[in-house]
Amino acid sequence: MTYHPKSDFLNVMSTRGFLADCTDFQSLDDALLKPGVPAYIGYDATAKSLHVGHLLNIMMLRWLQKTGHKPITLMGGGTTKVGDPSFRADERPLLGPEQIQENIDGMQQVFAKYLTYGDGATDALMLNNAEWLDGLNYLDFLRDIGRHFSVNRMLAFESVKSRLDREQSLSFLEFNYMILQAYDFLELNRRYDCVLQMGGSDQWGNIVNGIDLTRRVLDHQIFGLTSPLLTTSDGRKMGKSQGGAIWLNADMLSPYEFWQFWRNTTDADVGRFAKLFTELPVDECDRLGALEGSEINAAKIILANEVTTLCHGADAAKAAEATAREVFEKGGVGDDLPTLALTRADISDGISIVQVIVRAGLAKTGKEAKRLIAENGARIDDAPLTDAGLMLDAKALENPIKLSAGKKRHALVTLAS
Repeated sequence: MTYHPKSDFLNVMSTRGFLADCTDFQSLDDALLKPGVPAYIGYDATAKSLHVGHLLNIMMLRWLQKTGHKPITLMGGGTTKVGDPSFRADERPLLGPEQIQENIDGMQQVFAKYLTYGDGATDALMLNNAEWLDGLNYLDFLRDIGRHFSVNRMLAFESVKSRLDREQSLSFLEFNYMILQAYDFLELNRRYDCVLQMGGSDQWGNIVNGIDLTRRVLDHQIFGLTSPLLTTSDGRKMGKSQGGAIWLNADMLSPYEFWQFWRNTTDADVGRFAKLFTELPVDECDRLGALEGSEINAAKIILANEVTTLCHGADAAKAAEATAREVFEKGGVGDDLPTLALTRADISDGISIVQVIVRAGLAKTGKEAKRLIAENGARIDDAPLTDAGLMLDAKALENPIKLSAGKKRHALVTLAS
């Protein structure tokens, strides 16, 4: 980019790799020279926790606040009832109000770790779009808002077009989603003077709709800024592991497993991820990313500690590193490993090692567990596990058993007292 931003926030976005596109970079840069500019990101309540895929945008809100502006986290209590169809092959399952609220409660735990909420000029706001969407009168909404939308233009958006090109059904309910998200931006501008919506690059069409609607209805200038959709250097979608999503809530994924995810970062991604997911200086991130050989492993530990400290606290990061050192360097068990506690009822007739591997989360299916054993990828108490027919009973579980899948994934199996 030839234009060098004057505002602290856009300077951070540019130098650390957060920026994919912006509707009017120079005008937004000028607007951000004033303090306390409100900006928002929306989050639909589709699960009880946010995951690593959301973390980049959460860090954008954190940097927004650190550079003197006002973050708004908008919970989609209303839009979750519709479901965002963007780049999806099928319709999302519809959730009831109780499940949506339960999911919002779980997601809010994460934001409190990254943002400071309150009534100050740069304190974050936690809002819910159900506040204005739930009470809408359908006919009034169609007349006042719907008339500003061209169906021809909506059909041309890539997020919709990709679904139609595959000849997969797009319900009228889902088609309304982009109108509702545009209306969110209009309401946030009207109620809170919010002038910026941020999101992943897959949200570009929805963001542009909100800007256009606000200009038509209120004649206000507002802006959109998107972040890149992250993939790892080997082409995988960021945030997915063999065990599933990397959740940010400790009750859905242990801090140790979260730490281990970052410790297992591919060498080529270390510097880039340090810029995006930590607050280390850019020069230090570049230094870490340039290391090679055994030194890059030390850089990965720094990355894992920094990211885990932000999400789960410094104590959790230290405990995870100590457990990893115990497990990997000393061949020990470690106190912080994921644990499967079997009951005496579970093992009354014995339990197969294949079933235990699956229940411990080291394989998704029995077939996968058997293949792991056959390919010499499984270990029990650090010794090769070669017998897929092994049965465990109470005597075998008098002491905790350590199971390993490859070199990096481990779990404890204990007998519940």
